Amino acid sequence: MAIKTIFWDIGGVLERTEDHNPRAALADRLGWTVPDLSRLIFGHTDHFRIQLGEIGPEEHYANIAEALDITPCGVDQVFAEFFAGDQLDRALVEYIRSLKQDYTTAVISNYTVILREKIENQWQIGDAFDELIISSEVGMMKPAPGIFYIALEKTSTVPEEAVLIDDFIQNVEGAHNVGMQAILFETPAQAMNDLNALINDLTGHN
Repeated sequence: MAIKTIFWDIGGVLERTEDHNPRAALADRLGWTVPDLSRLIFGHTDHFRIQLGEIGPEEHYANIAEALDITPCGVDQVFAEFFAGDQLDRALVEYIRSLKQDYTTAVISNYTVILREKIENQWQIGDAFDELIISSEVGMMKPAPGIFYIALEKTSTVPEEAVLIDDFIQNVEGAHNVGMQAILFETPAQAMNDLNALINDLTGHN
């Protein structure tokens, strides 16, 4: 069965940490390790409540401020330094725009409530996607089957017609578990080549 819908992850795929030095410098200044600081910032230490939409940014900031022993006002600076090396891959976005001529393109992302605003207003790339499925908006995170079923329903796609591009193997496996195709993202060139090969294979093109 041919591919109809291509789902893209954001963090680690379209938005990647290209320079790790700012994050390392921040962790050193705060007396934390980078992995522990990352778990705090992304909500791992709080059972992912920020990414599940169970708390808002204000409460998340308060939790971070308490853990780092700083004022809530200082969290903005922490975030600015932590994400200073992150960049949106606009070349990959252009590739997705080219796919949109023939396929439904959508996002499935474990992300906080700020993602829709980033995509539509800050980055201004909302035109590249037909649907945005964001964990904090639907109350579920990859690799839970429910978020994939929501994405399939929103795009009117059966699992066999869908492919996910994601940088976490557990999310790739989660997509496979509901019957979707999936590609583990390593580099933009690899992901595009693998996707093109999959599309050609399923359509019988060489």
